[in-house]
This record gives sequence, C-alpha cells and structure tokens, in this order.
Amino acid sequence: MIGETDSTATGPRRLREDPRLAVAAALVVLLASLLLVLMYARSEHARDRDLRKARMAEETTQVLDLMSQRLLAYELSTRGGASLFASVERPTAQQWRSYVDGLQIGRRAGPNALGYGAYIPGDRLREFQLERRSDGEGLFKLHPRGVREAYGPVVYVEPRRPEHDGIDGYDMLSEPVRRGAMEAARDSGESRLTGKLVLQRRFDDTPQGAILYTPVYRGGVLPASVEARGAALRGWTYAPLRMQDFVPQSLATLPRTMSMRITDVTGGEAAELYVDQDYARADAAAGRDRHSVNQSFYGRTWRIDFIALEATSAASPARTTVIVGLLAALLLAAVTWSLARTGVHAQQLAARMSESYRRSESRFRSAMVYSPVGKALLDEDDRVVDANLALAAIVGLPLEQLIGADMGGFFVDGRDADEVDSEEAGAHARDGVYRASRILRRSDGSRRRVRLFTAPVPGEAGDEVVRLVQIDDVTDWYRAEERVRALNRTLEARVAARTQELERANLELEAFSYSVSHDLRAPLRTIDGFSRLLNDRYASVIDDTGRDYLGRIRAATARMDALIDALLQMARLSRAQVRRRDLDLSGMAGQVVADLRLAEPEREVVVEIDDGLAAQGDPTLVANLLQNLVGNAWKFTAGRDDAQILIGHARRPDGVEAFFVRDNGAGFSQDYASKLFRPFQRLHAQHEFPGHGIGLASVKRIVERHCGEVWAEGREGEGACFWFTLPDEQPGDDCG
Repeated sequence: MIGETDSTATGPRRLREDPRLAVAAALVVLLASLLLVLMYARSEHARDRDLRKARMAEETTQVLDLMSQRLLAYELSTRGGASLFASVERPTAQQWRSYVDGLQIGRRAGPNALGYGAYIPGDRLREFQLERRSDGEGLFKLHPRGVREAYGPVVYVEPRRPEHDGIDGYDMLSEPVRRGAMEAARDSGESRLTGKLVLQRRFDDTPQGAILYTPVYRGGVLPASVEARGAALRGWTYAPLRMQDFVPQSLATLPRTMSMRITDVTGGEAAELYVDQDYARADAAAGRDRHSVNQSFYGRTWRIDFIALEATSAASPARTTVIVGLLAALLLAAVTWSLARTGVHAQQLAARMSESYRRSESRFRSAMVYSPVGKALLDEDDRVVDANLALAAIVGLPLEQLIGADMGGFFVDGRDADEVDSEEAGAHARDGVYRASRILRRSDGSRRRVRLFTAPVPGEAGDEVVRLVQIDDVTDWYRAEERVRALNRTLEARVAARTQELERANLELEAFSYSVSHDLRAPLRTIDGFSRLLNDRYASVIDDTGRDYLGRIRAATARMDALIDALLQMARLSRAQVRRRDLDLSGMAGQVVADLRLAEPEREVVVEIDDGLAAQGDPTLVANLLQNLVGNAWKFTAGRDDAQILIGHARRPDGVEAFFVRDNGAGFSQDYASKLFRPFQRLHAQHEFPGHGIGLASVKRIVERHCGEVWAEGREGEGACFWFTLPDEQPGDDCG
C-alpha cells in the first residue's frame, strides 16, 4: 500500500514539473478522438440514409398490403354475388338486397355498394324487358339509347342511396373503359378492374374511380374455353371504387407519415386515379424522402408515388455525432490535463469515503436495533450472528441467548430458513430473495404465525454475515382474517336464504295477482250483467232517473275492470325480464302516432319526431313507455285547435342523452310534479280527461327497470314535457 501511494504521488508530481508533457498528451488524445469521430459520423450518415429508405419501403409495403386486402374484400363480395346469380335462374331485387344486407355494407372492410349488370345480346333486349315487366318490376328503360350488338345494363344496385338515382338501366358496355374490363373478366373468368373513369353518381363533385367486375356464368361453373365463356355469360357483379373513399378507408389504421399519388400506367398510358390534397405541397418542398412502386391489381398496373410529409432533419445523426464527438474530444483532452492534478485528492477522497461508510454502518445498526420488526443477520449455517430486541420478543428469548442460535430450529416444521413455500413464493435459489408464511414456536411452547422475509447480504467470500432475515408476527391479523372469512361464508348463506324467500314471495305475488283478477272480475261481471238485464227487461217501468243510475253502475263496473287490467299490467312490468336490443325510437314513436290517428281520424294534431332517435332497451317495455307518454300528450291536447306534439332528444350537462315528449296541452302545476308517477294519482277530473292514473306509474317502472331516470316539467294551460333516459347496458346491470 505504501509503494502504491508513492507511485501515485510521483506521477502527478512529474506532470506538474513538466506542463508540456500534459499538453502533448492532451493534444494526442484530442487528435485521435477527432479522427474516430469523423470516421464514425461518415458511417452513421450512410446508415441513417439506408435506414430511412428501408423504413419508407416497409411503410409502402404496409400500404400496398392494406389496399390489396381491401380489394380482396371487394372481390370476395362480388364473387359471392356471382354465386347467387349463377345459382338462381331469375334472381329478384329482394334476393340481391338480402345478400347485400348480409354483407353489412359500410360496417366492414368491403365495398360501399354492390351492383349487378346483365349481359343481353341485341336480339334479346325486347324479351328481357318483357320478363322484367312480368316480374312486376315495371318498364325497364335502357340508356344511353341506341342499337348495339350487346348490352350490359345495370339491373340492381344496393344499398340504394340518393347518389344512385338514375343509374338503373345504364348500359355499361356502351362506355369503352367499362367495356374493356367487362370483356376481360368475361374471357378470363377472373375479376378485372377498369381504368380511370367517372362513376355514375349524383351529387358528387369527385366521382373519379374504377370498377371491379366479376363474371357470372350459367350454372356457376367456369367454362373451359373463351368461346364457351362468352356463350355461358349471364352478366357481371361489380363493386365501384370511389378513390376518395377507397384509399382513406383502406389506410385508416396506419399513422399518416406519407403523402401519396396513384396513377394507372397500364399499357404505357398514365391516368391519375388519386392524389392526396397535400401531395403537391410536399412535392414542391425540399429535403423529402421519395419512393415509387408499381403494383398490379386485377389486370391493371398502378404506380404509387410516396413523399414523406416531414423533411429530413437538418440536424442529421452524422452532424450530431460530429458535434458530440468534438465536445467529447475536448472534454477528454481536459480530463487528460486534469488527471495530472487528481493524485493529490485521491487520498482525501478515500478518507471521506471511509468516514461515509462508517456513518452508513451506524445508520444501518440504528435502524436494525430500533426497528419494530424482528431482524437478524445469519451466517452461512443459518446461525444468528446479530439480532434486535423485536426478534427476541417474538421468539421469547433474551437477546444474549438468541445470538448463535439456529434460526431453522424456531419453526415448527423444522425446515431450513432458506426453504420456500411453493404455494406462496415459488422456486428460488438458496441465496435468493423470497417471502413465506411460517409457524414459529416460542420458548414457552406457544405457536405464532409469522411472515418471513429473507434477502442475501452482499459481501466477499468468507464474510461472517451472508443473509438478512425479517420476521413479523401476524398471528392476530391472521385470526382476524379467518373471522372475516367465516362471516363472509355466513353472509353468503343468508343471502341465499333471502333470495329463496324473495323468489317464493314473487311466486305468491303472481298467484295473488291472478286470484285478484278472477275474484274481483266475477262480481263485476255479475253487477254489469244484471244491470244490463234490468235495463233491457224493465226499461218501460223505470223512469229516467233509474236508467241514469243503471248507466252509472255499468260505467263504474267498466272503470273497475280497467283498473284491474292496469294493476295486472303494473305487476307484469315488475316481473318481466329486461331483454335489451338496439331500438329505433323514431320508428316506434311514429307507429304509436299512426295508431292514434287511426283511432281518432277527426283530430288535427301536428306531430314532429326527430330523426335518428336510438337507444338500447327491451322492445316490448319501451313500446309500452312510448304508448303511455305519446298517448298522454294526445289526450291532454284534445281541447286545443293548434295541438302540437314534439318527440326528440337532448344531451344533459353531465353528458347523458335524454329523450322527451313535449305537448302544448292542458299542462300541470310544477308543485304537483312529484305526484304524477304515483299509481292512481290524477290532477284532472275524470269527465275532463278520462284515465286510471296507472300510465305514468308504468312509465316510471319501465325506466327504472332500464336503470334510467324520468321527470316531468309543465305549466297549467301551457303544456307539459316528460323526460326519460335509457342508459346503455353495463356488465352486471340489475336495476330491479
């Protein structure tokens, strides 16, 4: 050690005596570092350029794969349609519509529309038109007009949209680009793509695109020769590709890092099919990576040009490497210079580190001694080298007797301290860190459950201490946990018993409901029957007052019968299982209004229903809800000549969508709004607005069954508005 100290001191002294030696060493290090930096920067620049090209090529490959996959979905859709038309002698529009609906057009990665064009020789045009008329399709008009050798008119297009109006009967063979693809598909028996053309679409400023045609042969079997294929041709199924939709939909899952342009270069002629809006701006910018590739799609060759949206960073890795390398070289030279002065401080630093180590050891000792958790240091034979008072209290021995004891002997199962409970800690090495639950035997013979934590203590071979053990007494916690488990088991049994009681109560309630229905209706029918007989047989001897009394009796029995029906309906609403479906509330409300108009055709009521009202719920229960709310609005606007009903929706401040039924009828005072949804609560006399007071109570029960809310707003003489919500179904929903 002394020799090393003298040598270390001699080096710095020599450098201090000859400063030129330190300067020369620093210059040599600087020049060598700069040379290495320049060599590395050059290779880094080449590697970065190759990496950018490879990354762009990979991204273009992903683009081509996605476009190919979407075109494959187009082909599979048209081939399915071709199979349909090949298997049916005279397919109908309904069959085609059912097939297209089954494809879920617009919701899957496929075409946005599918069509069928028939192949009609010139001499069979009249016969084809007569067949269409006999099928109930009306007069089939062909356009553009003219006598041609063969026709390929559009017969079916689904789904029907406004942009497709006027396309029926369009002769696709009359247009050269379409005809070329249709004849190629006919002769090859494969799907073929057209060149650039203008799609037959109304209300579209950018109808440019292409069409994928698939031939349909009689019998669905591909003939062996070209002549036989022409003779067996029935028509084509086709899928239009509007490029402004096709490209964004195909690449929707990719992050947009490039701008692209697609050009049809089949046969040496270039026709631009698609170009991104920012392509020209990116093309005019400098420092952009570019890549082009030719790809064949169904008989056409597309050239796809790509331009990176972000310019190559001026601060390239090579330049950054040079700057960082230069700084590092300067720093290294400075370090070399400063090494001449470090020898003097080495011993001071060693002394400070020794002092720091002593303070760290003292802190560790204090933490171990005063820790409330039992701790011990073990040697390689698992004997206690040192321990704290907390561990002595847990074991029940004085600290002096604990030192030197075998730690494994304190456990009931007698396992070595490094053995691991496989159910709790898994397999570990002998010196690995693990946790385990053990049973410890105290010196008085009692047993305690403890949590054991063992960790290796770093050190050199031959050190006395090799492991740290922490032991925490969790007996009380474990017993409390066992009591909680026992209570949980008892609680589960109670819940099961209460559930059985509730099921029995529901069965009794159902039996009671039917009993009430039968027992109450029997005397009502008797009263009504004898009142009718009394009126029929003794009308001549009863005066007007008596006949009025009989009428009131019969009216009261009818109201009682209606009230019984309403009570049974309330009971069924409480018991019915909620089966959620996607609902068209606009259509359901329209049906309710149509039924009301049919029942009272003499009334003039303006009804407005918002489009697109949709929710999730039980169709039967929600239909009952709308019948009650719209029926109330219809009833309470009976006294107005300008009766109006509005059915719509709005979003609450908390983001929940709420639906409403608003009218300008009799209304009600807001002070009585809380009574509206109680059974048999009415705010108007029976002779003003007849009813039973059950409808709004049923509405409230239906909404609650769907986990929603219902409330009312109104003013006397100014109308009322009823609001309700139908939240989407959540896992585990059970709102009673």
